[in-house]
Amino acid sequence: MQHVNPEEIILIADPRILSVAIAETDEPMIDLRDQAEIVYGLSPEVPNNTDYTKMRRSIYEKLKQAQALLPSGLRFCLYEAYRSFSLQKMLFDSQFQKNRAQYPSWSEHDIFTETTKLISPVVNEDGSKNIPPHATGGAVDVYLIDDAGEYVDMGIHPKDWMEDRDGSLSLTTSRIISDEAQRNRRIMSEALSAVGFVNYPTEYWHWSYGDRYWAYHKKQLNALYDSHPGNTKRLDELEVLLSERSKAEETAQSTRVSKFQF
Repeated sequence: MQHVNPEEIILIADPRILSVAIAETDEPMIDLRDQAEIVYGLSPEVPNNTDYTKMRRSIYEKLKQAQALLPSGLRFCLYEAYRSFSLQKMLFDSQFQKNRAQYPSWSEHDIFTETTKLISPVVNEDGSKNIPPHATGGAVDVYLIDDAGEYVDMGIHPKDWMEDRDGSLSLTTSRIISDEAQRNRRIMSEALSAVGFVNYPTEYWHWSYGDRYWAYHKKQLNALYDSHPGNTKRLDELEVLLSERSKAEETAQSTRVSKFQF
């Protein structure tokens, strides 16, 4: 696993990623609750999350293939797969506000960019819609456990991602984690890469197939997955979020103008 310079990483909302066309394949989703080969953890981010164990069928098959490549005594544990637009927005907004507080002198653009290192937006900087990888069912957050189901040293558990204030622990090729954690990351990366997954280098746990990030790095003409097919509720959700953002911007603009009226 080659060390990656953070300055050379193409971020999840980079225009080059957003420009990739999507040709939805209508591949169905499966739920890990209906199988026993891939282990999954507790409800992430929010209590009673009913989405996180769902993923595209190909993702599930590739996870099983990759798991078969792991050394004896190790297996994957899913932290999160499919994620709704509303939860995605909540996480992005929370991280954005933390970055704003941590870097008060930064511009909104720089804060937005910093936030995208660890979470994809549902609305791009220019106000256009975004389809985050987790919303496609083509992205998974995974880590390694042993035969006893115990977490092995990965440097930082995915559940603690918001505590990694500068992202230095989450970086896939981080050199400030233990030698054991670096070795475990290499083992996981080699297995997942071998079956066609692409890693988001700012997060050792985030791997995808079929989304725009995957398509760009694999030099594909288009991505395979749009947002969860047939789920009009999720698409309506995004429309509402865009509407809310537009109203908030109008209110902010009105407030700024009123300050100069006498």
